[in-house]
Amino acid sequence: MQSSTAVTMLAALAQPSRLAVFRLLVETGPAGLTAGQIGEALSLAPATLSFHLKSLCGAGLAEGVSEGRFIRYCARFEAMNALVGYLTENCCRASPEAGCGRC
Repeated sequence: MQSSTAVTMLAALAQPSRLAVFRLLVETGPAGLTAGQIGEALSLAPATLSFHLKSLCGAGLAEGVSEGRFIRYCARFEAMNALVGYLTENCCRASPEAGCGRC
């Protein structure tokens, strides 16, 4: 992963409502939720939610699929895992004796 991609993803998550939306999508799993279901679960107005979903999709962390009149959103788990991998790929490399328990 390029560092610029990681920065874009982290920036998208660096806002409380977007982080809540992403966490809800992760909890829901691959089936995802419609925008209405997300808005209801998190008490977000449609315009606000649309803004946050656009940011998450633009960062590659979520995707929306049309289902008739609705759009179903789901987390992009491969992108999430790539970001976590990028953040931890050099864990404890400089001081392996410190041991974080992950490496």
